[in-house]
Amino acid sequence: MVCEKCQKKLGKVITPDPWKSGARNTTESGGRVVNENKALTSKKNRFTPYQTFTKCRICKSSVHQSGSHYCQGCAYKKGICAMCGKKIIETKNYRQTSV
Repeated sequence: MVCEKCQKKLGKVITPDPWKSGARNTTESGGRVVNENKALTSKKNRFTPYQTFTKCRICKSSVHQSGSHYCQGCAYKKGICAMCGKKIIETKNYRQTSV
């Protein structure tokens, strides 16, 4: 669960956009080079095996989503955004389970 504000902070897709109109990663727009492996050349989107994952503030389990403070299970149960902790839905009359 991510709020509207944090939707922009989510990671980028490294595959090229199939639609040419409005795409920023085509050769015509200068964003993509022919025969370039984006998974290897992009430093920001590349996974590093020695990366330390953050811990959830509620249950202390590891959170794999970058920039998040809460795991998906705790965010779902509490009805909060996983990145900023803002209340998204009212969970007073819900029976929330993580199973």
